[in-house]
Amino acid sequence: MPGAIHAEGLVKTFGEVRALDGVDLDVPEGTVLGLLGPNGAGKTTAVRVLTTLVQPDRGTASVAGVDVLRRPDEVRRSIGLSGQFAAVDEYLTGRENLRMVGRLYQLSGREAKRRAGELLDRFHLADAADRPAKTYSGGMRRRLDLAAALVVRPPVMFMDEPTTGLDPRNRQQLWEVIQELVAGGTTLLLTTQYLEEADHLAHDIAVVDHGRVIARGTSDQLKARTGGERVEVVVHRPEHIPVADAVLRGFGDGGSAVEPHTRRITVPVSGGARLLAEIIRELDARDVGIDDIGLRRPTLDDVFISLTGHAAEGAGEPDGRSEQQRERQQGRQPGRRQGRPQGGDSP
Repeated sequence: MPGAIHAEGLVKTFGEVRALDGVDLDVPEGTVLGLLGPNGAGKTTAVRVLTTLVQPDRGTASVAGVDVLRRPDEVRRSIGLSGQFAAVDEYLTGRENLRMVGRLYQLSGREAKRRAGELLDRFHLADAADRPAKTYSGGMRRRLDLAAALVVRPPVMFMDEPTTGLDPRNRQQLWEVIQELVAGGTTLLLTTQYLEEADHLAHDIAVVDHGRVIARGTSDQLKARTGGERVEVVVHRPEHIPVADAVLRGFGDGGSAVEPHTRRITVPVSGGARLLAEIIRELDARDVGIDDIGLRRPTLDDVFISLTGHAAEGAGEPDGRSEQQRERQQGRQPGRRQGRPQGGDSP
């Protein structure tokens, strides 16, 4: 049975750029799918298709059991969307922005006012509730935008890089809100370039590159694909590198990696903390001074680099333009947060 978010064979092109190239997704109800990928990989385009803001060239999709192409208005009544950029009215106060969204979703005036107050408290905006949004900092606008996406308690949420621009404290607060939503049964598709965020929140992770899903699994499953544990040693003196390298290769399960400028040597191992103690004793016996030594598992960053050949942040677009720029040059407006109040089937 398809999940709360389901897509098969999604294809979308912008001119000569193939933003989606046969994307398949399935997100079970009440879970979080983390969609990872470099800039231009197709993450935002996939979100816009699933939220009815862009029509695919080919493929099918459903959200909350409703066909995205055939019944877009019904889909919009079931979703909340927070895009990459805060979509708030700068001339309204924070409270007025949230009440407006509530009224657009046909809440009564009293319910819209009550819900606005709840969300302002939840997102730590109560002190600034009656100030115009144009006086808010970037992080405050981001939080207001996220609050607006939750006014009607949608069963399915889409968050496109939601914590961009937030400081660590506010990012942690948002993570707590997301965890509360999911615990209450909300299904979430989350795009992010913060690998720690996906590691912390997602039940399942899909890695997208060049418009295709190139890997899928839990965080642990993806990390297992890059190999096991690794010992990293930073020697005290550059002349100790050859001896330390020979010691580590003697304990390792494969070739070592040496960084002369940092005096760091890394080797894959199996054996855990017990092996680490043996390595320390052997280095001491060889009179090799060390500044640092540690045993670590692969991170999602390692997974990402292994799969795509580059880090999550800083990768360029296929043609040097962002997805938003491509859409503008195709004569379209980039997707906005809430679909239903705008009316119509699709842009």
